[in-house]
Amino acid sequence: MLRLYRNIKGLLLKRGIWDLFTYIFFGALTTLVNVVVFSMSTSVGLSWVFANFIAWILSVLFAFLTNKIWVFHSKTRGPRAFIWEFFKFVFARIVSLGIDYGFMVIFINLLHTGDFIAKLLTQFAIVFANYFFSKFLIFKK
Repeated sequence: MLRLYRNIKGLLLKRGIWDLFTYIFFGALTTLVNVVVFSMSTSVGLSWVFANFIAWILSVLFAFLTNKIWVFHSKTRGPRAFIWEFFKFVFARIVSLGIDYGFMVIFINLLHTGDFIAKLLTQFAIVFANYFFSKFLIFKK
């Protein structure tokens, strides 16, 4: 199993897409965190608006750590650099939160899809936007 992992990693590194692969992997886990928290929150009676915000906070914290450590291997020197990187990350995620709410309103209020289906569909736009922000604005080398 370890040999297969090394072979795949080597191939993806040669093609320059290892960070994209790891981003998709950890992005899927981040999406899972987001969707599970959202579902659990709505199942206990929270409105989709509040549930979405709770899911966003927890998934942003999870995503920052996984992106910093395992996807982009960002090394910051000192607490000031770390805080600046975290601030940029959170700001970009606030922008994507606006995208998230915009799509949720469209799907739920205008197209009358269920909130869970709307949440799943919205995640495609969010993953794309967040990769762009992280790769080119936040964790750039």
